[in-house]
Amino acid sequence: MLVSEVQQGDPIRVSVIDDDPMICQAMSLILTDYSSGRIHVVSTSTDGTAAVERARDEHPDVVLMDIAMPGMDGIDATRMLRSLSPAPHVLILTSLSPSNTVERAIEAGAEGFVSKTDAPEEIIRRVLGVCEGTPQFNIASQRQLIGDLTAQRPQSRRDEARALLDTLPAREREAVVLAAEGYTNAEIASRMFISERTAKAHLSSASDKLSMGRVQMARLVERADIPARL
Repeated sequence: MLVSEVQQGDPIRVSVIDDDPMICQAMSLILTDYSSGRIHVVSTSTDGTAAVERARDEHPDVVLMDIAMPGMDGIDATRMLRSLSPAPHVLILTSLSPSNTVERAIEAGAEGFVSKTDAPEEIIRRVLGVCEGTPQFNIASQRQLIGDLTAQRPQSRRDEARALLDTLPAREREAVVLAAEGYTNAEIASRMFISERTAKAHLSSASDKLSMGRVQMARLVERADIPARL
């Protein structure tokens, strides 16, 4: 995938995509009137499918892409645009960023965000900057990305813990969970309808496989956040 390159002295070719025609018109006026001839708006579209089709013919350098649109949304359209050759730079055009939008947009190939409420000079600066190879993430998008990653960390640790427990045979796993809940070996044996010796053997085998002591296994169960048994 080649990235569209702007020849020095040529105006940057921009497409604006938003399901609101008024936003398309406003952005076109801003890009034209405030860029001193450095930007040329080649087209506007109100849906992602049309944006991708027009980009195949028009080869814009930069696409300002809304997220919420009928049919193909901005994330899927971004992914398709970035698969073109040459591929345009994509800046997500947004007013509010729903949870996970920043991360999903980055995964799709977006290189930054432009707020619909940014000052004209700021919008121009971001369009010019992305063509110079500089990611254009404003403070709001940076904060959301950090927040999304922070929120995912506990879930990731939970999934890792569950995956470790799932490596154990079912009976050993059951014994480990009961031990983590505070049951003694005798109580574990009673609840599992096995001998205390077998309960000890299950816990010892699990400890060897996980390379963990009883306290560590209890912490593992706690991280796994296993739903309570009925």
